[in-house]
Amino acid sequence: MPSVDMLAELIPIFVTLFVIVDPLGLVPVFIVLTQGTNAAHRRRMAVRACITSFLILATFAVVGESVLGIFGIHMPAFRISGGTLLFLIALEMLFERRSQKRNQRAEQVHQELEDEHDLDQQIEASKPAQDEEEPDDISIFPMSIPFLAGPGSIATVMLLMGRYQDSVVMQVSVVAVVGLVMLCALTMFLLSGIVAKRLSPTVATVISRLLGMILAALAIQFIIDGIKQAFF
Repeated sequence: MPSVDMLAELIPIFVTLFVIVDPLGLVPVFIVLTQGTNAAHRRRMAVRACITSFLILATFAVVGESVLGIFGIHMPAFRISGGTLLFLIALEMLFERRSQKRNQRAEQVHQELEDEHDLDQQIEASKPAQDEEEPDDISIFPMSIPFLAGPGSIATVMLLMGRYQDSVVMQVSVVAVVGLVMLCALTMFLLSGIVAKRLSPTVATVISRLLGMILAALAIQFIIDGIKQAFF
């Protein structure tokens, strides 16, 4: 059973990762990319995307610092650069640019997939009739990479693991929190239709801006920690 002190550490970790991954913001993206498919396909895409994203983030959490070492990059430099990246993401959330970019990218990918599907249909029209074609797989790209397991979430996981490099229990807890965030994302994807109807644009904007403020403060703290470790 986690102690009170441990819970006090894990709650900010969960909030940070939840803000970066932004499952609520990805619900409209998921709806756009799975438009016109059946419930079984949407469920399969949601499960596959979340499992893949967890494996990617867990891998970077465990071996990310070693990979940086190969390139001669030390944790203080990564903390400063990672904090800067998170701060830029926070600014996009505060000014509502992040959701716009995601929706535009989702629409673009959806259009490209439709164009490819139309081309395949034209090619298949001249062939003998076969079984019904499987809808496009969007679980790896773009749902897992770059939406769920993008540069921001990878950097965040590595920064958190670096903060607790002297505590194996906390590092395991960070990986567990990653799994919890992905479970939240999976739940929201499976309930995407209900979430999209219930969550008004005004409420979504307020939540996004509040979380953006929290993320900005956390990003500045990462930068301060990196500067302290590098120069003091």
